[in-house]
Amino acid sequence: MTKKLFIKSYGCQMNVYDAQRMTDVLKPIGYTVTENADDAHLVILNTCHIREKAAEKVYSELGRLNLLKNKRVGEADRMILAVGGCVAQAEGAEIVRRAPYVDMVFGPQTYHRLPEMVARAHRDAGVVLDTDFPAESKFDHLPEQTTVQGYAAFLTVQEGCDKFCAFCVVPYTRGAEFSRPPQQIMEEAARLVDKGVREITLLGQNVNNYHGARDDGSEWSLGRLIRELAQIDGLSGIRYTTSYPADMNDELINAHRDVDQLMPFLHLPVQSGSDRILKAMNRRHSSDDYRAIVGRLRDARPDLALSSDFIVGFPGESDKDFAATMDLVREIGFVQAYSFKYSPRPGTPAAANEYQVAESVKTERLAALQDLLNEQQLAFNHACVGQQMNILLERPGRKPGQLVGRSPYMQAVHVNAPDSLIGEVVALAITDAHGNSLSAELATAPDGQNVKGLMRQSKTQKRAIA
Repeated sequence: MTKKLFIKSYGCQMNVYDAQRMTDVLKPIGYTVTENADDAHLVILNTCHIREKAAEKVYSELGRLNLLKNKRVGEADRMILAVGGCVAQAEGAEIVRRAPYVDMVFGPQTYHRLPEMVARAHRDAGVVLDTDFPAESKFDHLPEQTTVQGYAAFLTVQEGCDKFCAFCVVPYTRGAEFSRPPQQIMEEAARLVDKGVREITLLGQNVNNYHGARDDGSEWSLGRLIRELAQIDGLSGIRYTTSYPADMNDELINAHRDVDQLMPFLHLPVQSGSDRILKAMNRRHSSDDYRAIVGRLRDARPDLALSSDFIVGFPGESDKDFAATMDLVREIGFVQAYSFKYSPRPGTPAAANEYQVAESVKTERLAALQDLLNEQQLAFNHACVGQQMNILLERPGRKPGQLVGRSPYMQAVHVNAPDSLIGEVVALAITDAHGNSLSAELATAPDGQNVKGLMRQSKTQKRAIA
């Protein structure tokens, strides 16, 4: 019997990749994906522990799902309810206590064992709890068949973190740093491209510290991996995230200079512009280190644009510390950013710090920072008007006859174009800028097609849809 699988992912891009691989693991035992939890036989909440009140959001969703589960009393139509990901890893026993109706709780390193867990959930009473850090890598046990959804894909190359920043739970939920073998990554990337993927984003908690071991004992850095991936015929774009400033090395910086497929955009979290706060955060870089790294990157790739992460109101942050952050933002310039008020994570050193900043102060500082970041983002978007960019058109837009892609700098780009161009890398002329997106028109068409003819085709599509 075909069984329906519903996965709801929270948080980071790595969870999106993990959800796709969970689908691959469960497919051989008869599960197919559904977009509706109401009729699913297996519901998985793939959780993230980074954001504030993440666990409470999970418990709220579990309560709603339990109402659905109670309506499905027949064995053939039974719903198995599972919690995976980082909240499960951090709070497995607490989930079992607070939500005893949950059937399975598993961490991000054990989802390759999902078929066994499902069998146990059907067979045994009580919850199946699997939050170990297994000695074997889950990647060695995942099926070769990879789920592909669209023309851009995520590919995890590194997991875990050894940095132990004072505010972060990742070392406790994802474990120690681990880099996948290069050949394994190359094979998965080739399979993705064979299935039509044109752009790949390499994922890792500290992706630029990738050091994958080969069979002969040698290692590839991320820069070397990117150069090798660029040789795959049909792969037009490569991105990577998230990077740690102190792990930027010459080989990776030179890859930005030399590899055409590597996009001129880098997410490089700095967190604060104050050296005192960076030290309290246990970051392994100073503000001047960060400036120097950005300078080397821009020397190698002058059109490189940056995004970053910022935490305001970290314990002990003074007005002077916050002013240093604002100064850094003005000096460097960011085209995108994620900025948050500090919120304690249980078990992290900063959570026990007695010098917590008042919530009202954090709110005021965050508003000021976001005003500056939004101003920079909008200015950059307007500076793109008049430029021509090669953009992978990934999907239909909300409006009839509209397609959407992402610029090299990660902005959403909307263009009126025929559906035949979905999955193509097309030259677009940027015509207008908005807060979070760009508008464009076709500049040239692939394979020598006539642009005016394509525009007529797009208008015909609009009329047909209307």
